[in-house]
Amino acid sequence: MELRKSALEVLQETSRTFYIPIIRLPSGLQEAVSSAYLCMRAIDQIEDHPDLDNALKVKLLQTISLAFQAATDTIDAEALAAELCQQTSLLEEVSIRIGEWAMLAPGAIAPRVWDASAAMADRMAYWVDRNWAIETTADLDCYTFSVAGTVGLLLSDLWAWHDGTTTNRTHAIGFGRGLQAVNILRNQAEDLERGVSFFPEGWDYERMYAYAQGNLSLADAYTHALPLGPALDFCQIPLALAHATLDAMAHGEAKLSRMKVIALVEQLTSS
Repeated sequence: MELRKSALEVLQETSRTFYIPIIRLPSGLQEAVSSAYLCMRAIDQIEDHPDLDNALKVKLLQTISLAFQAATDTIDAEALAAELCQQTSLLEEVSIRIGEWAMLAPGAIAPRVWDASAAMADRMAYWVDRNWAIETTADLDCYTFSVAGTVGLLLSDLWAWHDGTTTNRTHAIGFGRGLQAVNILRNQAEDLERGVSFFPEGWDYERMYAYAQGNLSLADAYTHALPLGPALDFCQIPLALAHATLDAMAHGEAKLSRMKVIALVEQLTSS
């Protein structure tokens, strides 16, 4: 119970957008999704950390991957945290406690969450090592699959584990890719400031916008096929925010305002 409470507190601190749909999930599924989200967020925070050099990021991510790959019935969260902190004192709480978040997942689905987390850490280490060099459309597809398409697949497996909900795997990948493509558009200026571009060579803003729209169309098909229930309740919030963000940027706004985010979430959760 204490771990669940602590996880939800950290979740609320790191992402209100996902905190709201997660706390609406039923018991069991809530712990599974919280575990998956916090593990992925822990990895993402290392990848994006502004004060760590790439070589250290790769080492940290590989440490996490190996710890998850070595796990059988449990993960030694204390030992993993100590090993990460030994490598640097700059990590945020969500990353240091990744072993605890992993243990939040119910035993029947935990190995799937751990496998996805290990794979995510390895993939992030690969992209950090090559300094996120996106040169071709294939590179972009690989990157968006690595960081988000696979999350869509993991969510589909969590829905199936919980209540037998089946989903189209291509649409699940599109769900993740679409959300990530919107993030790429929204964060383009910030990424360029740190010397990174996720736009393939020759791509302009309009082409990336079309890429995002195409994948969000797959995401729409994904959610439209979901039955009424927790999976649909969860997915509709980030998808609606992604569409609203694209629309805002099309009208010259840098991103969706906080007030609009709150209003849209309240509209979707008022029923």
